[in-house]
Amino acid sequence: MTTALSTPKAPPTEDLNSFRIAQDQFDQAVRYMPELDPGVIEFLRQPMRSITVDFPIEKDDGTVGMFQGYRVLHNNVRGPGKGGVRFHPEVSLDEVRALASWMTWKCAVVDVPFGGAKGGVICSPKKLSDTEMRRIARRFISALGDNIGPFTDVPAPDVNTNAGTMAWIYDTYEMMHPGKNNLPVVTGKPVDMGGSLGRREATARGCLFATSRALERGVVPGLESVAGATVAIQGFGNAGSIAAQLFAEAGARIIAVSDSRGGIFSADGLDPDAVIEHKRRTGSVIELPGSRTVTNEDVLTTACDVLIPAAFENQIRADNAERVRARFIAEAANGPTTPAADRILFSRGIPVLPDVLASAGGVTVSYFEWVQNNEYEQWDEAEVNAKLGRRMVRATDAVVDKQQEVNGSLESAKEIGPEKIDLRTAALMVAIGRVARVADSRGIWP
Repeated sequence: MTTALSTPKAPPTEDLNSFRIAQDQFDQAVRYMPELDPGVIEFLRQPMRSITVDFPIEKDDGTVGMFQGYRVLHNNVRGPGKGGVRFHPEVSLDEVRALASWMTWKCAVVDVPFGGAKGGVICSPKKLSDTEMRRIARRFISALGDNIGPFTDVPAPDVNTNAGTMAWIYDTYEMMHPGKNNLPVVTGKPVDMGGSLGRREATARGCLFATSRALERGVVPGLESVAGATVAIQGFGNAGSIAAQLFAEAGARIIAVSDSRGGIFSADGLDPDAVIEHKRRTGSVIELPGSRTVTNEDVLTTACDVLIPAAFENQIRADNAERVRARFIAEAANGPTTPAADRILFSRGIPVLPDVLASAGGVTVSYFEWVQNNEYEQWDEAEVNAKLGRRMVRATDAVVDKQQEVNGSLESAKEIGPEKIDLRTAALMVAIGRVARVADSRGIWP
């Protein structure tokens, strides 16, 4: 087994704006939902609130640095906003709007009582000290003020943020709101500070649960389990590295992984623990003894049973989707596949387990953390994982059932739409339907 090493072609014209992609996916799903009121469709399509803040910090050298951040609440019909905060130089308002909308559908598809939100600060963490990062986090949260809160909008970790960042966010909010139980204001906290056991592994574990259930349901003919499957993982951060460990524990063979500097491949399989240790020592997965160095593109086009994109948006596009050789794709990242790529993959018979399902383990255990904080409890890790497993299986069944229901009805209902639907459209139909029904039950205030 080898990787594809051909020179990538120049990408064709394709709109890679994340928010327009999110809206395109939404529009595709509601085509099959003629029962929805057009006004409700427009309400669910747009964010409810977008905030931009600009703030200074004092840098380590005594100079002042200015930073811009965003917090978007897409929808709170089903509960408080929920979504991560990312620190990255390429954060944009449209990216945050897209991520917030995907969070709405993610929460709905796994049926947790949250709406979608997201935040981000434009900065380069690799060029900043821990002290500077702490100041950025604190000033960002203080600038948002009461636009976040335990029952209004609850942040969590995302790209370049972690449990330590969440501790700073909690402490900042606590200083601004003394005398209350403020633990539920943020999830993904250190366990000693009210964080949930199992939260660090939740995104990857949820991806494993959903992938396993989808394969059991027969979405890939001839591939009924991850046991014995070959797996390639693009992105070796928290979600990707833990996914490598968990899928390997479940009997899969990890044959390729990559990070921002490149990738590695071994037909005989990679030891995830050895790769993690190598990256800890060298800063990258590349040049692991016994492996062959490849590119990120090579990892995406590796011949394998399961491909897990666990990096950023827009990784599988119109220009490379034809070269993808996986039998099944499980999106551990948000938005890794463009609509044009979705159409190509679907036409080629490659199912994509969408991000709103495959990466929903993180927000599910964040919900468990929020519940534990409100009840002053801490659950055993086995209990957390068991609850997560049940949620992910139910959600996967709902999505597969919806796809089978719609595709089975299209033979006699051509007027709804001539094309059969993929798993992403099915997942969005499940999610949009749940949010729309609550919106209808609540009515329009006043």
